[in-house]
Order: sequence, then structure tokens, then C-alpha cells
Amino acid sequence: MNANPTRPALPKATPRKEEGSRYVLRLYVAGKSPKSVNAIANLKKMCEENLQGRYELEVIDLYQQPQLAQGEQIIALPTLIRKLPAPLRRIIGDMSNTERVLLGLDIQKKT
Repeated sequence: MNANPTRPALPKATPRKEEGSRYVLRLYVAGKSPKSVNAIANLKKMCEENLQGRYELEVIDLYQQPQLAQGEQIIALPTLIRKLPAPLRRIIGDMSNTERVLLGLDIQKKT
């Protein structure tokens, strides 16, 4: 309840995404293909450098779990999906372009 009825309550400050949010990422790959291996290595490196301890990365091999492709509407591999923080984002490729991946995930690069 607001202590002063003539003044509206101020919204609570929320941390910027890159400062406090936990990132939930899913990387869909096709077995041990060169693109899949590169995507996993590139993404792990980016996460460790820019999201230390604030991310959860799940790697899903669609050769072993093909039914998941339809549920997530995967049309190309490798595909990265950022589940949290909202909104959901998708990036396709081997994650070798660091700037593009960070921009796509809405993460500011650590300097």
C-alpha cells in the first residue's frame, strides 16, 4: 500500500540484463560435426568470458533426440536459443562471430 495516496509508488529498480540476470541457453547440434564442435567451444568460451557463473548451457544433440527439433522449430544446425531472460532469441551458425552472438544474446562484451 502506498504511504502517500496523492503520489504514485515508484517502480522498483531492475538490474540491467548483463549485470544480474541468469541466462538459460540451449544449443542444438548435429552430433560431432565440425560446426557443432566449433559452436560448443565458441559458445562456452563466450559464456565464461562474459557471463561468469550466470549462465546455464544445455547442449542437445538432435541425432540422439530428434523429436526435440519439432518442438523448438529447429530448421538449421547449430542453433542457439536463449530461453531466459525474455524475450526468447535464436542464433544460427557455429558461433564464431563473437560480436554477432553477443549482440544477438543482448550481452555487452566485457572489457
